[in-house]
This record gives sequence, C-alpha cells and structure tokens, in this order.
Amino acid sequence: MQKFIVFAALVAVTFASDVIDLTDSNFDSVVNGEDIILVEFFAPWCGHCKRLAPEYETAATALKKNDPPVALAKIDCVGDGKDKCQQYGVSGYPTLKIFKNGEVSAPYEGPRESAGIIGYMRKKAGPVTKVLNSVENAKNFVTKDDADDNAVVVGFFESADSDGAKTFKKLADALSEDFMFGVSTDSAINKEFKQKDSVVIFRPKRLQNKMEGATAEFDGDVSSLTDLKTFVNNNINGLVGHRTQGNQEQFQKPLIVAYYEVDYKRNTKGTNYWRNRVMKVGKKITEGGAKVFFAVSSATEFSQEIDEFSLNFESNPVVGAWNTKGQKFVMTDDFSMDTFEKFVNDFLDNKLEPHMKSEAIPDNSENAVKVAVGKNFADLVDDETKDVLIEFYAPWCGHCKSLEPKYNELAEKLAKEESIVIAKMDATANDVPPQYNVKGFPTIYFAPKGNKQNPKQYNGGREVDDFVKYLAAEATEELSGFTRKGKAKKAEL
Repeated sequence: MQKFIVFAALVAVTFASDVIDLTDSNFDSVVNGEDIILVEFFAPWCGHCKRLAPEYETAATALKKNDPPVALAKIDCVGDGKDKCQQYGVSGYPTLKIFKNGEVSAPYEGPRESAGIIGYMRKKAGPVTKVLNSVENAKNFVTKDDADDNAVVVGFFESADSDGAKTFKKLADALSEDFMFGVSTDSAINKEFKQKDSVVIFRPKRLQNKMEGATAEFDGDVSSLTDLKTFVNNNINGLVGHRTQGNQEQFQKPLIVAYYEVDYKRNTKGTNYWRNRVMKVGKKITEGGAKVFFAVSSATEFSQEIDEFSLNFESNPVVGAWNTKGQKFVMTDDFSMDTFEKFVNDFLDNKLEPHMKSEAIPDNSENAVKVAVGKNFADLVDDETKDVLIEFYAPWCGHCKSLEPKYNELAEKLAKEESIVIAKMDATANDVPPQYNVKGFPTIYFAPKGNKQNPKQYNGGREVDDFVKYLAAEATEELSGFTRKGKAKKAEL
C-alpha cells in the first residue's frame, strides 16, 4: 500500500497542471483573489480547445513565474461551469476573457500559441519594465535561472528624464512581448554593476561558458532606438540560444537548430555537452563574418518540427535549418563537429537542396478541385497564367468536411473558366509556403496572377455564391461566365 501511495503521488506530480480548474462554485473566490487572470471558457468536444490546451499549459507555467505573476484558468461550459459561462455570455468555444480584480477587463484578442499568449499577457499585466530599486532587487532580477528563464535586458541611467532612458522605455514598449526589461536610475545599483547610461543583456547562468561572456553590452548611442533594437534582437539569445515553445518567436533566420534531449532541469551537464559542440562550430563560423543564428531545442518538445524535417531522432543531435525565405534544410549525416561544420558551410554557400514535406504528386486530370502537394505547389498554385483559390485543410477538421461539398460544387461551376483554378492542400501532410499564414482550418487564400508572393486571405462567406461573387470581383480578368458582380452572364444565341 505504501508503494502504491508513493507511486500515486509521483503520478500526481508528473501530471500537475499550472492551469487552474474553475467551476461554478469556486469561480468567484479564485478570480477575485487574482490581480489579473486569463480564463478560458471551453467545451471538452471542441477541436480548437484541444489544440489550444498544450499551448495554454506552456503559457501558464511561464506566466506563473512572471513578475507580477499572471494566472491562467479554464472552466468547462458543458460540465460544472454552465452557470458562469451563461453569466458571461459565452456562445462559442474557446472564449477567453481577461479579469482584473474580479471584474472582466477585456476579451482576450491575442495569439493562440504559447509564446504569443505569454507576451500578450505580460503586456496586459504591466508595467512592461521592472523598476530596479535596490542592489539586492537588481541582482535577483539578472540572476534568475530557472530552466525556462531567458536573458533579460537592463538599462542603467542617471535620470529617468535622460534621452537614453526615454529611448529605453520606447525599446521596452516595442519588445516587451518577447523580452524582459529592467531599468535602474539608482546610483547604488549603477555603481555596483559599474554601469552608466548603458544597456546590458544578462544571460541566464545555465547558458554561460568560456566561449561567450555572461553579458553583452551595447556600445552604441543609447538614444538610437533602431540601434538598440538591432542589438537586442541580435544578442538576446547569445551564440547558441535555448529555443523553447515559449521563446521560439525570438529567433531570427537564417537559423540552425540542433535537436536532442535538452533538459536544463534534470541534466544540465549532458545538455551543455552537445550545446558546447554546437557553440564551437558556431563561434568559428560567426567569427568568420557569417550572419547566421544557432539554437538547441528539445527533441521531445519539438517532435512535430522534427517530423516536418523528416528527421529520425534517437540519441545524438539531429539538425535542421531555415534560410531567410523560410525554406527548410536537413543535415543527413550523423552528428559530429566535422559533419556539422560542413553542413553549416554548405547551407551558407547555398549548396543544399531545400527539404520539402510532400505527399506524392496526384493525377489532377479528372479533379474539379485540383490537389496541391508540396512538390507540385509551384507548378499548380504559382502558375502565373492562373488565378488560384487554395484551401488549406486538415483531414480531421469538421469545418473542412462541411465545406467540401460546397467547394466541389464551386469547382464544377467554374470548370469552364480557363483562368481560374480551385485547389486544396492537406496542410498537415505537406509544407505550406511561408507567404501563406495558416493557423487554423480551413484557411483559404486567393493567389492572383502576377502577385503570387502576396496572396490574399479569404474571409468571406462559405456558400458557393459567396465564393463566386468574390472570385468574379477579384479575378485578374473578368470571368467568361459571370459579371464582376457575380451574376451569371446570359448565353449568347
């Protein structure tokens, strides 16, 4: 029995959640007890809610440690939270609302991925810059080193009214959704850190080593906002950053990522063993003048990304890269410093073929709706002689299944329009080109002739006539069977 209790306790710890579960009975007491809290009103059967869940969990863990802390909670609108969901007028799922001091402050209108939720809620919690008012306070701020902590940016100024301090405030306002900022106008703090009218990035202890300093100091004009932004963006993650789901948006391209068992909570030494090898190559490459960014990421945390690269992770690092166009590249050799260095140099010298996730090219000759895959996308959708309406879907998506008969009817209706193509692509089985921002399903875009790099997202109705009217108005050349207003033209006798 004792062993069972210990096992049960371990299981409970393993699956502990930082998202607070609300019910009709505890809603008021919990929400009233938080200065700021984000509440998700959900239904267990809701697909969007299920996709949000892991992102919401990651954000909850990060925001729990924020200063000030931000709580994330959820309430089941078809279970024991029906009354509260009705009270707050919830009609769709998920609905997210921000509460401050027990009252609804605003609807949540931010991103639905963890990094975006974290940044959005940090800004709502405010202030965006932590004022450092004692030496102890400042030391604690720059030396936090939980496994999820990132570097922090601190401005040291003699006066809050100085040009540098005012510019630093603008910097923090602009970048606070991505980075943590602190500011000191305290003479004792500035003396302790030996800083004056300066901006310094402090890297977390776990990422410090002999190849790179614990800090990065800005050596330019602190009143130049542009120069400060460039400094922060280029240096915040150091030579080889620890890239997580919570900070992945911080990493610029071209980017090279080594995936392995990155675990700074339980295996810092083993994690840095591989990171140091990546760093030695990265240091050599960047000191040679190359403009490229490096990172390490958990193979477990980024298993979907590894799948998109078609990589097979076992124990040693596997490597993927993106160029500035968003194209992906894969290191096919087993990892060693020599093979890694060769891959990086070949990548920078444009000697590698882009990796493309793609289903087999289908025979579209009999299809009214043409099927796009990774390997035929350029020929089908980027054809400069055609205007293309392209639906990005997922096989499991209920809305996509509901749309399918209408989309097929649309394609049949426009089959004689030689300048129009109606197409679809399974976005879960094929790489989506970077100019298409697909966050949910279905997502529909119109790619006109002559402007394939700037497609327009379709946000209109989902009935056949809605699509016809849209295409009739947007088509590069007037349709042969419809007026610009979408009215069917009378057949000529």
